[in-house]
Amino acid sequence: MPKLLNKDEFRAALEDAIKGREAKNASFSQAWANGELQRHHFARWAENHYHYVGPFADYLGYIYANTPDHATDAKDFLLQNMYEEELSDIRHTDLLIRFAEACGTTKERIHDPSNMNAVTRGLQGWCYAVAMREHFAVATAALVVGLESQVPSIYRKQLPPLIEKYGFTEEEVEFFDLHITSDEVHGERGYQIVLEHANTPELQQKCLDIVRAGAEMRFSYTKALFDTYVAPDLLGV
Repeated sequence: MPKLLNKDEFRAALEDAIKGREAKNASFSQAWANGELQRHHFARWAENHYHYVGPFADYLGYIYANTPDHATDAKDFLLQNMYEEELSDIRHTDLLIRFAEACGTTKERIHDPSNMNAVTRGLQGWCYAVAMREHFAVATAALVVGLESQVPSIYRKQLPPLIEKYGFTEEEVEFFDLHITSDEVHGERGYQIVLEHANTPELQQKCLDIVRAGAEMRFSYTKALFDTYVAPDLLGV
């Protein structure tokens, strides 16, 4: 029977569940960082990414509905995260659309779900299913630890080339700059909620399994962007 890990052991195990599956190392991320992409590749990324991150406040809302009243730290975090996504000075998706338009696509194409590929559909559906069905600590582990906490390391690698290699302006790439800061905070708060409320061996194991699955989902999503949109141009396949 598994034992209850202390918080230090559990934190290390959660971090290990992501290692080797980081989306920053997927083929699309590598081509991005190496200056191998063109603006139409970024447009396809944005059209897919909107349908993954656009409903993020919805995912969090389902987790909030499943969170008991006594878990005030979790409820406060979820509300704040939803507010930042939807109601702060500028909605995060509006910044994504600004970048997308700079890449040559349109708001209409961004909003059209037929412009996402099958793997993006799978990631979006997985996020909804986890948020609706799982224990709030497990869902937080999946969406905040497994997915959102990776964002700063991804965008720190991707933001400089956007300006230095691809010629975007700082205003056009504000989406990435904002998330390096905000998701570092969100990721850490997500870790703290999971460490506090996954308080049985069974819940801890579920969190570890779903963080691993979330990291694999994001890696597969990022790789599929390369396979679908970039490989035909770079590799002729």
